[in-house]
Amino acid sequence: MMSAHEFDQKPNQVSISPLLQKLAYPATQIPVDASEIASAFALIFEDRLSAIQTAALLTLLHSTGKDRDAQVIALCSLRMREAARQIEKSSLQKAIKARGKKEGNYEGGLCDIVGTGGDSHSTFNISTTASIIASPLLMMAKHGNRAQTSFSGSADVLNAIPPVPPKISAVTADNLAEVYEATSYAFLFAPNFHPGMMYANPVRRGLGLRTIFNLMGPLANPVDWALEARVVGVAYQSLGPVFAEALRTGGAKKALVVCGAEDMDEISCAGPTNCWKLTEYPNPAYDGSREECSCDENEDVPRTLVKIETFQLHPSDFGLPTHPLTAVYGRKMPKENAAKIMSILRNELAPDDPILTFVLMNVAALLVISGICEAETSNMGPGDDGKVITERGPGGGRWKEGIRRARWAVESGSALKCLEQFIEVTNRL
Repeated sequence: MMSAHEFDQKPNQVSISPLLQKLAYPATQIPVDASEIASAFALIFEDRLSAIQTAALLTLLHSTGKDRDAQVIALCSLRMREAARQIEKSSLQKAIKARGKKEGNYEGGLCDIVGTGGDSHSTFNISTTASIIASPLLMMAKHGNRAQTSFSGSADVLNAIPPVPPKISAVTADNLAEVYEATSYAFLFAPNFHPGMMYANPVRRGLGLRTIFNLMGPLANPVDWALEARVVGVAYQSLGPVFAEALRTGGAKKALVVCGAEDMDEISCAGPTNCWKLTEYPNPAYDGSREECSCDENEDVPRTLVKIETFQLHPSDFGLPTHPLTAVYGRKMPKENAAKIMSILRNELAPDDPILTFVLMNVAALLVISGICEAETSNMGPGDDGKVITERGPGGGRWKEGIRRARWAVESGSALKCLEQFIEVTNRL
């Protein structure tokens, strides 16, 4: 008689029963290595794993806690990026170099701001709005999808932008460089870049529980290799150090992982936010004098290392008042949230509006992490008074300078212009 998974298998599919048994009965088996789990995920993206075994793998990873292991998250995300539609690097690098502006410690590279979701707070589309506001100053590559756990996902709200929304489904691996020739903002709609996810989605929907895929999304940006800086929000505190380590394992050198004290995957407007910051520094063990040596003494000795620093941020560190989360709830449909985004970009809200200040804090954090706030001079454009705020706060960041720059992006109309350029180019593609 055929077993269940054999009955479910297609001719090209393989069995991972030995791995499933090791996960199910850890006391009697050799410990499971993260690379074994990642190899199984590579099979999912190639449609070489049956639905039954995919469901078993996701469920066992969840029940054993392996889906919250930094090495597992990092390696599975890597497999997801490898299975993505690949972008021609030279043309993209050329477009980034032509448009990106170096300032302070920011080198003009791509940046992203994203959350894991699942924090149950249903706040406004903070990271999507923040990505647009940051785009006059940073090259933005916002990776996102339709709603998974909220009322209005990043793709949903962009599709509802009035009067003419961007055509996010038109942005592909083949024309991304063309988008950056027209604007410094791009939204990378996940289904366009991760075709292999179609094999996992029916299983995810059928299981009805949060799986490791929810954690892989923020680390699966298809232009990860070109990302200079990012802010990642996580939905509960214990994920903070895990994600920081996963980012470091994946090669990130400028990143901030944040979790509001209320277990929220944004910088909170209501009180403290716990932060894990990744910073690159010279490796004292690296001897540059041996660089030209034919010997192998310098092999596997990296020039730089990445440290993880923890601290807390509070709205007062940004020079802003606190607001209760009830003031920023976004339990609204995409059309309503899109209208609010346009009100923000048109500078129609009061400077102390709760949603505006909530968004600006998260923009400021990305600006600080990018290094642009380290500039000693400022010449953003019309409306910039040039007065850099050099005051430093937790983690050594110029958080108030981040707010100053974020407000300029809104008040000058520059953020709205970047979105309009994105709308124009995507509808023309």
